[in-house]
Amino acid sequence: MEEYLYQRQVPHKTVEEAVAAIKAALSHHQFGVLWDLDINEKLVEKGIEPEPACRILEVCSAPRAKQALAVDQKAGYFLPCKVVVYEDRKTHAVTVGFVKPRVLMGLSHIAQLEPLADEVHQLLQAAVDEVAD
Repeated sequence: MEEYLYQRQVPHKTVEEAVAAIKAALSHHQFGVLWDLDINEKLVEKGIEPEPACRILEVCSAPRAKQALAVDQKAGYFLPCKVVVYEDRKTHAVTVGFVKPRVLMGLSHIAQLEPLADEVHQLLQAAVDEVAD
């Protein structure tokens, strides 16, 4: 598994079911879904043959986003968080995951953001784990 990602396979769920489940779990952990991008829908709109299902959810915890921006406005470059749900083209397994916030925030080298990045990671991981378990 890549060190910059946290991801889990979601047994016995379609991409649509996993998206619905992760949205509910994120809400439970105080994250709102700002945008739900269906990659295949966009590909078809552009006349391009679709890939296996892939959805990108842009999610945000407003209080935590405010905290990050209060430390440094450049934190906005890392907001909102993305949660990805996709069907593997080889195995057809559905996976849910995200880029680890500390990896992204670490690019800024602002030590004050590390505890917040860890908190966001724990909440996103709990949501993903709820869907996968």
